Amino acid sequence: MDPPAHQTGYDPVADEYAEKFFRELQHKPFDCELLDRFADRLRGWGPVCDLGCGPGQIARYLHERGVAAFGLDLSRSMVEVAQRLNPGIHFEQGDMQALPAAEGAWAGIAAFYSIIHVPPDRVLSTLRELRRVLRSGGLLLLSFHVGAEVIHLDEWWGKPVSLDFYFFSPGDMEGYLRRAGFEVEAVLERAPYEGVEHPSRRGYILARKP
Repeated sequence: MDPPAHQTGYDPVADEYAEKFFRELQHKPFDCELLDRFADRLRGWGPVCDLGCGPGQIARYLHERGVAAFGLDLSRSMVEVAQRLNPGIHFEQGDMQALPAAEGAWAGIAAFYSIIHVPPDRVLSTLRELRRVLRSGGLLLLSFHVGAEVIHLDEWWGKPVSLDFYFFSPGDMEGYLRRAGFEVEAVLERAPYEGVEHPSRRGYILARKP
């Protein structure tokens, strides 16, 4: 069986992606503020997953603030890069649509731009899987590109890939979360940071498992 497209896409560009994005939070004060609040609520409460971790910058940020953070990514190459860049943090390969964790195992999930690779017809089932592994009262901090388009890449940084980016409206994503059984605490948006990231509006939702 062929690997999923987003695994095929990120494996060839893991090093390039890390070089570009590993230090991105230095230029994203809005994201840092959200992560600081997220960390304050989860510190000392149990494991917190950086889901779709890429090179591990979110896990590292949370770890430095006293959170028991670890990373999970579908791309084996990305996991290897993350482990090399963050030797004191655990990273593992796994699929967010079938998580390698028991029900109620995690205190929190930070899913920064990982849901964007899930087709809309599988978003609800994926969010239900995230809810399954959270303990009661556990938090999900979700980020995504705001819009309605789909961007497909066949080439990235000169390397062949097959990768789809799905954009979502905040209202639609909030609806998915509520249908998946989450309580939504906050829905936020911001303009893109010019010269730092793709020029799309960014959406953030903080949700809680009842």
